[in-house]
Amino acid sequence: MGGGSGENGPMDAEAWDERYRASELVWSAGPNQFVEAELSDLPPGRALDLAAGEGRNAISLAGRGWRVTAVDFSQAGLDKGRALAVGLDIDWVCADATTWAGDPEGEGYDVCLVAYLQLAADERRAAVRNAYDSVRRDGTLLWVSHDLSNLTEGVGGPTDPTVLMTADDVLGDLDGRTFEVQHAGRVARLVADGHREDSMAAAWDCVVRLVRRD
Repeated sequence: MGGGSGENGPMDAEAWDERYRASELVWSAGPNQFVEAELSDLPPGRALDLAAGEGRNAISLAGRGWRVTAVDFSQAGLDKGRALAVGLDIDWVCADATTWAGDPEGEGYDVCLVAYLQLAADERRAAVRNAYDSVRRDGTLLWVSHDLSNLTEGVGGPTDPTVLMTADDVLGDLDGRTFEVQHAGRVARLVADGHREDSMAAAWDCVVRLVRRD
C-alpha cells in the first residue's frame, strides 16, 4: 500500500516515507491473500503493482515468473522492496497512483493490481481509471481495499469513512469503459481480534476483479 490513507486519515509521500523508515516491515512479508488467490490461475506475463508499498505483492508475482513494474509514491517503501527482491524481474518506479502516466512500453499490462489504496472519491476515481487504462485489452484489473462496511461490521482498517468504498463504487469509477466483471463484492479476511486474546475476527474487504474488453 502507498499513496493513500493511514488508520485515521490521509498521508502524503513524506509521511509514508517516515512510516516505512520507522520499522523493518510495515506490512506482512507475504502477498495479500486475495491477490494471491485471484491471480494464481493466470499465466505469467507483465504485471503492474500500483501503489505497491514495500512490494510484497510485486515480489510474490516476480517469484512466479512475472515481469513486474512496482509503482509507489514512497521512495522509502520502494527501497525496502528492492532490497528484498534481489534477482527478481521488478522495475521500481516512484510515482503517484493517481497521476502515473502509464506503461512506457505502450503495450499494456496483462495484469494491474491495486491493494489497499485508500483514497477519497475523486482521487480514487483517478487511480481506478489509471489502473484500468494501463491494462491491455483482455487483461485483468484486480482491486482490493478495505470495504466501507468494515467501519461498522469489521475490525481494523481506516476509521475515516471518506477513504472506504464498496465494489459498486469501484465499478462506478469506470463508467464509460467496457469490461467483464469476474468478481465484485465484499469478502471476509480473518485477523487477530484486538479485544480478545487468542481470538480471530472478520475484517471486510472490497475485491473487484474484471477483464478489460475495450
